[in-house]
Amino acid sequence: MPEVELLGEGAIDDIEDIFSKTSEGIPREKVRKHVVARARKQRASKRNAPEASQVQHPLADSVIPGTQNIYVKTWGCAHNSSDGEYMAGQLAAYGYTITEDKDSAHLWLLNSCTVKNPAEDHFRNEITKAKEQGKYVVISGCVPQGAPRASYIQGLSVIGVHQIDRVVEVVEETLKGNAVRLFGQKKEAGKKLGGAALSLPKIRRNPLIEIIAINTGCLNACTYCKTKHARGELGSYPIEQIVNRAKQSFEEGVVEIWLTSEDLGAYGIDIGVTLPQLLWQLVETIPDGAMMRLGMTNPPYILEHLEEMAKILKHPRVYSFLHVPVQSGSDAVLGDMKREYCRADFMHVVDFLKERVPNITVATDIICGFPTETEEDFDETMTLVEKYHFPSLFINQFFPRPGTPAAKMERIPPPQVKKRSKQLTELFHSYQTYGNQVGQTQTVLVTEISHDGNYFVGHNKHYDQVLVPKETELIGKCVDVVIVEAGKHFMKAELATDLKLRRPENVPPPLVHGKVSGFDEQVSSSNRIKGSEHPIWVRMAVGALLVGLFIRCVGTYMGYL
Repeated sequence: MPEVELLGEGAIDDIEDIFSKTSEGIPREKVRKHVVARARKQRASKRNAPEASQVQHPLADSVIPGTQNIYVKTWGCAHNSSDGEYMAGQLAAYGYTITEDKDSAHLWLLNSCTVKNPAEDHFRNEITKAKEQGKYVVISGCVPQGAPRASYIQGLSVIGVHQIDRVVEVVEETLKGNAVRLFGQKKEAGKKLGGAALSLPKIRRNPLIEIIAINTGCLNACTYCKTKHARGELGSYPIEQIVNRAKQSFEEGVVEIWLTSEDLGAYGIDIGVTLPQLLWQLVETIPDGAMMRLGMTNPPYILEHLEEMAKILKHPRVYSFLHVPVQSGSDAVLGDMKREYCRADFMHVVDFLKERVPNITVATDIICGFPTETEEDFDETMTLVEKYHFPSLFINQFFPRPGTPAAKMERIPPPQVKKRSKQLTELFHSYQTYGNQVGQTQTVLVTEISHDGNYFVGHNKHYDQVLVPKETELIGKCVDVVIVEAGKHFMKAELATDLKLRRPENVPPPLVHGKVSGFDEQVSSSNRIKGSEHPIWVRMAVGALLVGLFIRCVGTYMGYL
């Protein structure tokens, strides 16, 4: 029978220990009754002289769940953003207040990214700030999942990337003074699933945009990539679940959906379906005037779907935009990276789509200074960028990520890496992409606010960024504009003389910022207990926690007899 032990000042080593190997997939309220908790007796020296900086005291002798303020911070990709939205939504549905004021928050939920060293550095610094301010801390995302033994996260509560549906439990235990480590994968019949349910409550960062993760993990084993350590092998969501999430989003006022994953092109290989099959069903659910943006796909798995992908990207309700990272223009370097394609494969993808999808935007990534990259290899990368003049180019200097094969390779001297990065950046800024569009009348869907806060941001069919006047009636609508100025990364526009504002067909106004998606406060009585403020799934979770607490108290008492 599994046991839960309290370690140190009330730390739970790994909350997954409450499950036996045979109980995987069983709802926790059916498993917790088999748990016997015992208190671990500590040596007097450790018990009586803990380090003050490591001691966290509960908010009170009896912590009232769902009454505290929670600050949520997310780094990284759209997939991470979606995870953060789901965690915030569950906490808010339970009763916690999600705040952007970190100083007033009782607990900080920090959702990390492991792609680059700088992102992890920011994450580590934020943990330090939280400790200095005496905040309770819960960490999540790819950093702790990929490196659970990292020294600076020891003693903190951790939520694995596949366990975000249990964020309420972890937050509650942390506020009691415990540290919880919750890892594990979602599986069914021994097969990995996409992750936590797409139907969970969420708070959208932007009420007009829904981010849907269609799969997690990937099939590659790139030698420089740390994300695979965190997200693991490919796990796809069934088409029906993704389509249902999209339908719900449009019913809640969303006008734009983003599909995200570690590799869009690999979607469905593990469950016997294809990406085009999913996309065609999604297209049928998108209202006129609303749009869908596709995320990142590596070249190997998109090659066999190019014909269908071209048709989908031409569809009027799909942005003619695709992010296809090449990373290097050299076959030798691509081989050392284990990217599973060659330069010619990437060029075939770009050429095929450019020929069949008018004015398509292809974005790509380049890594400068991979350990085996020679000057000749880098020249091949330069000629590739010169050939295509990518309008969106993400230039990264190589950073060795701990635990990856590339981290063991001899590095190119940093000054040389910086020189190559500078050369590529200068090439990128040497050409103009949007100048030929000045004077054109275009239709844009306005969904965001510019970084400086002075404009609204719309996107045309090719997902080019267009700055428009900050007039409230434009937001969430299709607008005809005239391009008057072009920069390197954007265009600026004026409203057309015969202005017509068109809200996407049959789409209601969006949810108020901060409102929980998928959580109706006027739920029917069949889903509530009279007088309760929380839906049935929350009350079941509370019941399970209370039963577990009772058992733990009894077990602790018996352990001291």
